[in-house]
Amino acid sequence: MIAVTREGYRADLDDLRSDVRALGDDALVQLDDGLTALETGEDDLAEAVIDGDAAINDRYLALEGDCIDLLALQQPVASDLRFVAASFKILTDLERVGDLATNLGRYALAAERPADEVDVQAIGTDARDQVSAALDAYEDGDADACRAVAARDDELDAHCQRASERVVRDLLEGEAGDDSWAVERVLDDVSRLLLTIRDLERVGDHGVNVAARTLYMLDNDPELLY
Repeated sequence: MIAVTREGYRADLDDLRSDVRALGDDALVQLDDGLTALETGEDDLAEAVIDGDAAINDRYLALEGDCIDLLALQQPVASDLRFVAASFKILTDLERVGDLATNLGRYALAAERPADEVDVQAIGTDARDQVSAALDAYEDGDADACRAVAARDDELDAHCQRASERVVRDLLEGEAGDDSWAVERVLDDVSRLLLTIRDLERVGDHGVNVAARTLYMLDNDPELLY
């Protein structure tokens, strides 16, 4: 439980910042492992990513409780209030990055072969870097870095759009013959790949959300929130 003495107040804020960053780092490890499982087809790694989601969820709920305690017991004002409120929102985005990593683990288990139609790993790296840069901005209190994260998002969106178009084009140009089972397998693979691209784009969006909340926290600037 958050300390209630005023002398512990600043330490509580510092601890919250560190704990939010740690949760984000753990979510990114989950994402890395999910991407690796997609690339290698390692079932054990995919299952570990899926199983690891419960720990992310538990820590997310515990940290939300810390934020509520700070708001209720310390009644922060001005910049401290924005910091706690922003952290509360950022936690949700980080938990959802963990959820999307879990999706990658499930896709890896369901796929019969690693995807080779598009460079999923490159998209995943871009999305991961976006979240990591946003966490750096949050930890360092860097408003310019927040804006840089948002500016990069258009590149990731365009990358995902091109990849999705490539997958659909390959499907239309491919031939599965008259084998209905082969057609069904192709459609399953295409659906999973499109979902993978969509989920990685969402990872990047959560990075932008972290940057937006951080900018608001630092400068009371809602520029990136809308």
